[in-house]
Amino acid sequence: MITTFKGKKITGMLTVMPENEYDYDEETKDIATLQTRRLKKIMGFGKRRAAKKTSTSSDFCIYGLNYMFEHDLIKREEIGAIVVTGLTPDYFIPHISNIIHGECNLPSDVICMDIPQGCVGFMIGALQAFMLLDVVGDKKVGGFNTGVLCRKDREEPLSAPSFGGDATAITVFEKDEKAPDIYMNLYNDGSEREALIMHAGGFKMPRSKETAKLVDIGDGTMKSYDDLWMDGSKVFNFVQKEVPPLIEELLSYAGKTKEEIDWYLFHQPNKFMLQKLADKLQIPWEKVPMNVVENFGNSSGSTIPVNITFNMKDELIDHAYTCCLSGFGAGLSWGAMVTELGNLDFCDMIISEY
Repeated sequence: MITTFKGKKITGMLTVMPENEYDYDEETKDIATLQTRRLKKIMGFGKRRAAKKTSTSSDFCIYGLNYMFEHDLIKREEIGAIVVTGLTPDYFIPHISNIIHGECNLPSDVICMDIPQGCVGFMIGALQAFMLLDVVGDKKVGGFNTGVLCRKDREEPLSAPSFGGDATAITVFEKDEKAPDIYMNLYNDGSEREALIMHAGGFKMPRSKETAKLVDIGDGTMKSYDDLWMDGSKVFNFVQKEVPPLIEELLSYAGKTKEEIDWYLFHQPNKFMLQKLADKLQIPWEKVPMNVVENFGNSSGSTIPVNITFNMKDELIDHAYTCCLSGFGAGLSWGAMVTELGNLDFCDMIISEY
């Protein structure tokens, strides 16, 4: 799929981070090996944020939206739809969007929609939000990217080195006839779906005492079927093979050269993968922020807005930049967006109590 959106834009972005911060060295001190030290250096692991054991995705979404109301960043009556993308629902039913709707006292005509998505969640959510703008009149769409895959007790030990983190992002989408065109493309390969998989938790394999048992997955790493499993080499090769032509196709479609892009704002799995991706695309590392994992961990579909609010929150209030955004991962799915990003009403990162 490749398409153009006209008369639409992103006008605000807020990321909501967990209160608890964890240090890679401290977390891995009891399982430290030469491999863990090499992982830290090569992958860029440092600090990460993880939700408390009792916190849920809706907690972060509600906290963030109420913050926006309290600081006059948006009004309830301005919202026409909310779209939530993520992998950690509070319940199977009702959906997170319905919980947000009720807890935040939104009008009854607000469209509520949840989309289960991982690493490409920001792109999928943005795609849906842009389409929903066609049916909500002059109102705005709120896009939520959320996840609490890494929630833990403060003293809970690790069985293996972790690079994951938790974060929630809220992005505001609205119409503007004067806005530059936005270009997007998106692809999928479901035949490779098991390269990133969480076996237990659905109806095919309900969670149980058996699925919670740790097993050696082949390299000394202990995982349970309740955990996320990743074929690291397959995912790495997928990114290097599929993402460069994805970006090149979209730039050509948008009539842009690589040099005309001010910032490449990519999903943040680890620093090594991003360095190799930049090299493959022949773009300078300076245009590709790579510091999200070392400060917050990999928060799946939230890493693109975390990247933006952490690295560019001041610049994007008074300036605009030509940016290429891209997400890639579970599915396997990969997508990109070329847009003018900036002159935002707000762009900030806050720390929650969760």
